[in-house]
Amino acid sequence: MELPGRAPAWVGQVERRTDGADALDLSVDPRYLAARLLVTTGGSPSGLITVGLTGGRATTSTVRAAIEAQLGPDTGEEAPALPRSVEPLTVVIATRDRAESLRTSLAAVVAGDHPAVTVIVVDNDPPDESTRLVAEEFADRGVVYVRERRRGLSVGRNRGLREAVTRLVAFTDDDTEVDRRWASRIAAVFASEQDLACLSGPVIGARLETEDELAAERALVWNRGFAARRYSLADPPADSAIFPFSPGLFGIGANFAVRADVARAVGGFDEALGAGAPTRGGEDCEFMVRLVLAGHRVGYEPGAFVWHHHRSSPEELRRQLRGYSMGLGAFLTKIALDPRAGAMAARRLPAAVAQFRQIGTREATAGEGVAAGNLGERLAWIVDGGSAYVRGRRATRRVGGRVPRLSPLRSNVDSHVTSER
Repeated sequence: MELPGRAPAWVGQVERRTDGADALDLSVDPRYLAARLLVTTGGSPSGLITVGLTGGRATTSTVRAAIEAQLGPDTGEEAPALPRSVEPLTVVIATRDRAESLRTSLAAVVAGDHPAVTVIVVDNDPPDESTRLVAEEFADRGVVYVRERRRGLSVGRNRGLREAVTRLVAFTDDDTEVDRRWASRIAAVFASEQDLACLSGPVIGARLETEDELAAERALVWNRGFAARRYSLADPPADSAIFPFSPGLFGIGANFAVRADVARAVGGFDEALGAGAPTRGGEDCEFMVRLVLAGHRVGYEPGAFVWHHHRSSPEELRRQLRGYSMGLGAFLTKIALDPRAGAMAARRLPAAVAQFRQIGTREATAGEGVAAGNLGERLAWIVDGGSAYVRGRRATRRVGGRVPRLSPLRSNVDSHVTSER
C-alpha cells in the first residue's frame, strides 16, 4: 500500500512477534487514514509498511495481513547476535539557531541505553545564547557545549571530531530523534568488525502530517533498506553500476559513525561542502566515498536507525531540494577535479545519467512540493553547486580550513582504475 497523497499518516513502530488477538491493534486520531509503521522482528528492524485506517483504527489481523503482504512471511530466523559493547562513544551534533529542535534531539540521545555516551553540541557562529542554554539543560547527562566561530556543518563536525577523546564518534543532526538502542548498536557493530571504518543506518520520517512531509518521505529515500550491507573497493556491490560514486549509497549525514583515527587520517570533512557553506550540501557523500577510495570498509546497519523530522512547508522543502542539488553538483565537481577519481567516474557516466533520470522520475511523482522544480531548474542548481564549490574551496583554504583530496596519493585507486580497463 502506498503512502496517502495528501491525508496525514500516523507514524509508529510495531513488533511482529507480539502475541495476542489484539496485540497489534491500532487506535489513533480518526483524522489519520493510514499508518506508516516500522516493523521489527525479534527487536530488529525488518521493514516499513503502510496500513489503511478506518476511523483511525486497524485490527491486529489487518496489521498482520499488511506485514505479510508487504514484507513477506516471518521465516523464524533470528538476526545475528552482536556482542554487547560498553566502549565509550561520542555523539557530535553541529547546529546553528535551532534550539527547540536541538532540545528534542538531545532528549532522544541521552535517553539511549548505551552506558557511556558523551554528546558534543557544536554551536556554529551562534546569533544568540539559545543553543548554549539548551545544551546546558543536559549538562548533567553528558552533554558538552562548544562554540565554534566559523559557520558550516563540515566545520562543526571537524570541531567535534577534534574535541572527541573516544575511539568511536557518531554524528546526527538537530532535527532527528535517535532510537533508544542506536548508540549501543553502533558500538556493538564496531566491536564485532575491527576493520570497519564507518557505519550508517536508516533515516525514517518521524512525522507525516503535511503534504510536503509525505512528499519528502516518498522522494528522498533516506534508508537503504533493512539488510546489513558492507562496501569496499575490493568487493564492489553488484547492484550499483556507479559504485563508489552513487550519492546516498552509503547513508547520509543525519546518521553515521566513524573510527575517529581513520576519519582524522583521511582529512576529516571538506569544509567547502555542506550546509552553511555556499555549496549547501554534499559533505556526507564525499566523506564516505573518500573513505572507500582510501581503501577502507564502510557499512550500513538497519538496527542503528533514527527518526527524522522532514521539512513541513513547500518553501522549506524547496530550499532543501535546492541544497541537495547544489551539493550533488559540488560533489561531481570535486570528482572531476581529481584525476584519479575522475578517471574512475568517467567510465560510469552512462550509468550515472540513467540513475539521475530515475531519481528525477521518482521526485516528479512524489508530490507537488518536490516536483515544483523542473529538470532544467534542477540542472541549473547542480551547475550552481559546482561553481560554488570552486569558489568555496579557495575561500576555505584562505582561512586555513580543510579541503582534503578525494582520492589518496598512494596507488590503490590507480590499481582499481587499471583493473577496469
